[in-house]
Amino acid sequence: MSEIQDEMSFWDHLEELRWTLFRCIAALMIFAIGAFASIHYLFDYVILAPCSSDFILYRWMCKVSVYLPFFPDFCDQNFDVTLIQIKMATQFFTSMSTSFWIALLLTFPYLMYEVWKFVSPALYPHEQKSVRWVFFFGTIMFFIGCAVGYFLVFPMTFRFLMTYDLSSDRILGGVSLESYMDSFLMLIFIMGVIFEMPLLSWLLSKVGLLNRSFFRKYRRYAIVGLLVLAAFITPSGDPFTLAVVFFPLYGLYELSAFFVKEPPKEDDEEEEEFDDKVVYPNG
Repeated sequence: MSEIQDEMSFWDHLEELRWTLFRCIAALMIFAIGAFASIHYLFDYVILAPCSSDFILYRWMCKVSVYLPFFPDFCDQNFDVTLIQIKMATQFFTSMSTSFWIALLLTFPYLMYEVWKFVSPALYPHEQKSVRWVFFFGTIMFFIGCAVGYFLVFPMTFRFLMTYDLSSDRILGGVSLESYMDSFLMLIFIMGVIFEMPLLSWLLSKVGLLNRSFFRKYRRYAIVGLLVLAAFITPSGDPFTLAVVFFPLYGLYELSAFFVKEPPKEDDEEEEEFDDKVVYPNG
């Protein structure tokens, strides 16, 4: 810990926090203004891209379906969803809120840097090295999760829900702009947070709350839970869609197990002795 940091008073720390928050808010405002200025382009070519049959995922799956007969049908060129505005000011307020979320996504690395710069002087040198990699790895995993949400999870969910109908004669299909944006932002940011699971596991391992035996012990339960989560995220009935979402989630589980510490040998021996003594019903 540096001598300068030791000499800082409570009010000096408060002043540093104030400037950190100011820089973060200023960065968000600048990027939000930039996103608002280009919001029409972002909506036409990025946000609303899954509404059309020429979306990259649909085209790729259409090519794959030629070789796999059990594959879902993604070759329907008539898939084209038009969103509905219900309230008069929906488009204006949606453009403002979406600009903020885009700014938050784009400034995420800088915000993590500001947090790191604020907390790093209070850490020891060996702690600074570890935490630096935590912020770097966490940022990358967050963006990978958001990319998976945008290119895979949301389009699969959206296309299934928009092509599912109870009665094509008496129920008109359509989706409101608010409903679309709520699902769009929720799924993308949820996937970004889910991809932070290895980082969270590593942090819990560092403080001694988690070790690798936990993942070995509860692997079967985790598989069932991840299958349920995958089915909830993509409510499609075909096994391929379920597998496409399940395997990345299970890969995160195994990656989390890789990053945590091995349990102490004494704990392993006690766990084995406990398993030997327990008498399970039905053999």
